[in-house]
Amino acid sequence: MGRILACRIDEVPNGKMKHLQIDGNDVLLANIEGTYYAISDICNHAGANLHEGKLNGNNIICPWHKAVWDVTTGELVQFPVRLRSLKVYKVSVDGDAVYIEV
Repeated sequence: MGRILACRIDEVPNGKMKHLQIDGNDVLLANIEGTYYAISDICNHAGANLHEGKLNGNNIICPWHKAVWDVTTGELVQFPVRLRSLKVYKVSVDGDAVYIEV
């Protein structure tokens, strides 16, 4: 366990996101108002890559079936059926580098 260098802060501007592969896991990194958040990039409804969806504020909209997830918590915000929360990763910034704890 430790922290992995995800990117430089200028690689993910405010309101943008980035897909990462960390230890074999697909991770979505998002910059919301200058704070970085990381969650599983895979929608647990049908396996879509969330980074292909639309980021709207702190919500990511799944590109396949429009499930809405809160990037800051990994919680499901809106969908016709209940889904388990997405895995959340701890993110830290040190200088101009963004790290994800694994």
